[in-house]
Formats: sequence, C-alpha cells, structure tokens
Amino acid sequence: MPNMYDADDIVDLKNRKKRKKRLIKFTVFLIVILLAGILYATRESWISKLKGIGKQYKTIVNSGKLAEGNFPIEVGGDSGYQLRYTVKRIMVQNDSYLYIYDTDGALLKKRQHVYTNPILRVANGKALVYENGGNEFSVEDEDEVFYSERMPNTIYFARLSSDGVTAVVTGSENYTCELTVYGKKGNVIYERKCTEMITDLSFIRKSAGCVMSYIAAENGHLVTNIKEIDFKDKNPEVWSSPGLNTVGLEIYGSSVGTFVYGTDGCGYVNTAGEITSFYQYDGEAVAGASIGGSSAVVINNDVRRHYIAVLFPSEGKDPLTIELTTPAVDVSVFKGLAYIMTQEEVLAYDFSGNLRSTAAISDSYTGFVRSDDHIFLKGYNKIDRIDYDAGD
Repeated sequence: MPNMYDADDIVDLKNRKKRKKRLIKFTVFLIVILLAGILYATRESWISKLKGIGKQYKTIVNSGKLAEGNFPIEVGGDSGYQLRYTVKRIMVQNDSYLYIYDTDGALLKKRQHVYTNPILRVANGKALVYENGGNEFSVEDEDEVFYSERMPNTIYFARLSSDGVTAVVTGSENYTCELTVYGKKGNVIYERKCTEMITDLSFIRKSAGCVMSYIAAENGHLVTNIKEIDFKDKNPEVWSSPGLNTVGLEIYGSSVGTFVYGTDGCGYVNTAGEITSFYQYDGEAVAGASIGGSSAVVINNDVRRHYIAVLFPSEGKDPLTIELTTPAVDVSVFKGLAYIMTQEEVLAYDFSGNLRSTAAISDSYTGFVRSDDHIFLKGYNKIDRIDYDAGD
C-alpha cells in the first residue's frame, strides 16, 4: 500500500529540501572563501611559477644589417677609445675629447679635456671623467660640467652612481689609500682612510652606502674580501666577508648581494657578508657583467676550443652554462637578458637559458653596448649600429 502524506507532511518535506540546498550552498561558499584566503596568503610562492605558462618564446633572428646615415661613427685619436651608453645618449672618450651623440649618431656635444690617460664612467645621463694616475676628475653631461676637483693624491679609480654620487679612491701619505665620496653637488659626504687597498667599489641602497673589495692573502693564496659601508652611520662598517678564492676584478652590489667577477673565478656574497656561491673558470675569463643580481660571465678555453657563457639568475642559485660555437668577445646584462657577443654573432639569453634573439655580425668588433632598440658595435676606429629586437 503506497505511503500516504497529508498536506503538512508535504510542506515539511519541501522545507527540509530547501534547507539542505541552502546549507550546501553556504558550505561551498565558505570553502571558496577559505581557499581564496589561503591562495592570497601564499601568493608569493605560486605567482612566480605561473609566469611564462602558455608563453612560448620564439627565437628572433635579427638581420644584423648595419645602420646608415650618421653611421659608422669614425673615432680618431692616437690610442683606444671608450664607448658607453646612458639614457638615450652614447658617449665616446678618446685621448683628447669627450663626444656625446644621440642614438641616431648625431653629434650633440664635443668637449676637449687635458687628461693624459682619461677614464670614462657613465650613469643616468651623466659622465664621470678622471685621470687614471693623475689627480683630477669632473662630473658632466652634454650641457654643462657640474663640478670638477683636483685631488691632493693620485687617483686610483673613481665610480659614479645613478643618484649622482661619486666615489674617488686615491693614494695616501700615511695610509694604503683614501676614499672620498661626493654628493651630487660636489660636497663631501664621506671620507675614509684605509689600511687595505680598495680594488673596486659599488654603490648600494640608493647610494646611502657601498660595498668595496680588497685583496688579502689566506693560506698562501690571494683572496677577495668584501666590506659594506654605510655613509651615514657613526660605525660605518656594516660587515666584512670571508675571502673569496679569486683576485676580484670588478664587484656589483645589489639588493640581493654582491657579485664578484674575478680573474679565475666568480661568486656571490649575500647581504649578511656570507659567501653563498662560487664558480671556478675552466679557461680564461673574457668579460663579466651584472645588474640587479643577475650576472653573466663569458669564458674561452682556446686549448680545448671550448667557449661558454655562465649565467647566474641570482645570489645563491646554481648557474646555467651556455655552450658557444665561436670564441666570446664581450657580455652585457640589460633589462633581464644576458647579451653575448662572439666573433660571429650577438646572442640574447634570458636567465632560464632560453635563446631569445640572435644577430649575425660580419666585421671584427672588440665590444658593444646595448640600448633599448639598438646594439652599438665597437670597432677598432669606428662605431657601427644594428637594430636589435629581443622580444622583451
């Protein structure tokens, strides 16, 4: 006999079904809210892994065709010249003049100097020109000389930051060397008399401090130590690192640590002064570069005919090795890519090891600089330009 329900039973049954549906919907809503909260709280660990998913890099083959018009730029002088790029300007220093060009090769300014052995450094549209082995330097741009100084002792080297701060390392009568730091208007903001010989310096923390390197002997070997200096602190020495097992040529400070490019090895010192990585060369280092913690070195082993580029994504991470078919000539890091010049081409790699673009070159060049749209090729007595799309 079929079940019989009165009107009240039917209404109650319908109400119970409605309550069950509402409960399920509410439970699902709570679960979604909970998952969203968890994803938001852990976003730093998974967002970076999503970058690049679904994006396939296709290697761009640039024509390598040389620009015409104002190019090639002919460079005279009795000795070699220096080529730099900064803020849509290319700056060329020979033994007599500082030339400033726009990226189309038009000469904007020509300024004579009296330095016997001039060195050119650039940053954020400005140029630092100093006498290597002399005692004078100046900070200038295409419109004016901001200031110049005559030091009481011989200049060993000088560095210019993107904030307009200048550091000059000189000899000293009573110490191994002296460090003098100038603000953007030429006022002295820090001085230090050193018992160690400073070999290089790199500004950090928006030029509020610097890291500097010096060479020492440990267990019969030459090593490179790094120190961090705070220009505004009463106790300016923040930390000093252990010795890195190479003779450092250049150092590059960043928010993640200091990259040390040495004669026979390279590596990182972190922001606490600890050595976090070291790479020993199998061959001769040709060039090194680093920006924002991303670093690259090119190494030639002519005996084995083995040529490589070594890419360091960041401090503490294992490097990537790129095999090259011909000897390396130069390397640069620009906007997250490593640009490698060989005797036959210019290659751009990202720091995951993907080949992003190439351009064949048909002449003998000794180096290059990268701008937003172009690569300027340094020849013996001329500068060429090629358009270069890296897909960045």
